[in-house]
Amino acid sequence: MALPALAQDKTTIEWWYANGGRIEEAIQDMIADFNTTQDDFEVVGVRKGNYEETFAAMIAAYRVGQHPTIIQATERSFLTMLYSDAAVPVNQLMAEQGYDTDWSDFIAPVADFYVVDGAPAALPFNSSTGIMWFNADHFEAAGFDKPAETWDEFEEQLYAIKDQGISECGMVLNSDFPWSLLEGYSTINDYPFGTEANGFDGLGTEYVYNTTPVVQQVERLKRWIDDGIIQLSGNGMSPAQLFNSGTCSTWSASTASHAGVEAEAQFNWSATLQPHEAGVEPHNSNIGGAALWVLQGKADEEYAAAAAFIDFVAQPETQAWWSEQTGYVPVTNAAYELMADQGFFEEYPTREIALLQLTRHEPTENSRGMRFGNSNQWWAVLLEELEAVWTDQKSAQDALDSSVARGNEILRQFEQLHAGS
Repeated sequence: MALPALAQDKTTIEWWYANGGRIEEAIQDMIADFNTTQDDFEVVGVRKGNYEETFAAMIAAYRVGQHPTIIQATERSFLTMLYSDAAVPVNQLMAEQGYDTDWSDFIAPVADFYVVDGAPAALPFNSSTGIMWFNADHFEAAGFDKPAETWDEFEEQLYAIKDQGISECGMVLNSDFPWSLLEGYSTINDYPFGTEANGFDGLGTEYVYNTTPVVQQVERLKRWIDDGIIQLSGNGMSPAQLFNSGTCSTWSASTASHAGVEAEAQFNWSATLQPHEAGVEPHNSNIGGAALWVLQGKADEEYAAAAAFIDFVAQPETQAWWSEQTGYVPVTNAAYELMADQGFFEEYPTREIALLQLTRHEPTENSRGMRFGNSNQWWAVLLEELEAVWTDQKSAQDALDSSVARGNEILRQFEQLHAGS
C-alpha cells in the first residue's frame, strides 16, 4: 500500500502554454526532465492554442476557479497581467518558498521588461527578437556577402537579386511583421513609438509612430510590394515555408525560427542583424516571446511546486538546453556564458545574433521596449490599417494616423479602467 500512498502525496500543477511544433516538443521534454528530477511535484503541460487563445482560456477559467497554476503569457499581455491582480509576483513567490534567486543575473534587456519597482513580476521564458534571415546562395549569386547594414543599401540588394533573375521574391512578410519591421525598426533606430518612454513611465502614454520615419518605412514596404520584391503569401504556403523552400531571399522573423530553418531549409542560409537607417547609431531591438506567470488562488503546496519548477527553468543548464533546442535567447548571463564556454556559438554563430542585437547599446527610453495597455486590440487595428495601404485604399500616412487615433482610444480605455491601481 506504500506506493499508491506516495503517488497520492505528489502535488500536481498545470502549466498552460501556447507554442506548437518543435517548440512544444521541447516544452514537453523540459517538463518531463523536471518531473524526473524529484518526487514531490508533477507539472502537466497543456497547450490551449496560440497566445491569444491560451490567454482567453485562462481568463475564462480564472473566473470560475478552474485556472492553471502557471500561464505562459506574451509580452503584449504584460500590463493586462500586471493590473489584473491575478498573478503572484515571481520574486515574492520564490522568496516565500525559500529560493535565493539571483535576479541580477538575468540578461538586462530581457529582464528589465518584466521588472516593476525594481522587482520582476514574471519569469522571462521564451524570449526572442527579430533577426534578418537570408538565402546565402541568392546573395552570393548577386555578388553580395550578406544583407547590408542600412535599409537603403539593403533595398538595392533586393532589387538586384530580382533584376538579375535570381529570385522572384526578395522578401516574405511574416504575419507579425510590424513587430520586427515597425516596432523593432523604431527601437533599433531610437525613434519613439509612444510617449511616456513607450509606456514604461505611465498609463497616460500615447502612440506617436505616425510622426516618425515609421511612415517612410511603411512607404518603403508598400513600394516593395508594388514592385514585386515582397511576397505576402502564396499557394497556401506560410512565410516560413516560403523562406525555407528557397522561394524568398530574406525573411525578418524571430530568432526562435532557428528550430524550423535548421530542420527544413535545403540551401545555404544564414542570418544577420536587422538593418538600420543610414547615419543612425543602431540601438537595441525589441523583445518578443512570453513569460511565465504564477496565478493567484492556489494552495500552498501548489505554490511550492510552481516555485520548484521556476527554479528548474531558471537554472543555467536548463536555459542553455532550452536555447539550443529552440533558438530562443537564454535569459540569464550564466546560461549565456555556459553556452559560450561550451563553444556553442562558434559552431552555430547565428544563434548569438539575437543576443548581440539585444545588448549592443545602453537602453534608451525609445529602445528599452514597449508597454501599452490592450496591446492586442491595437495590433488588430494596425494590421487592418496596413492592409488598406497594401490594397491602395489609404496612404501610409493616412493609415498610420488612423491607427494612432484608434490606438490612443484603446489606451485611454485601459487607463480609465486601471486608474489608481
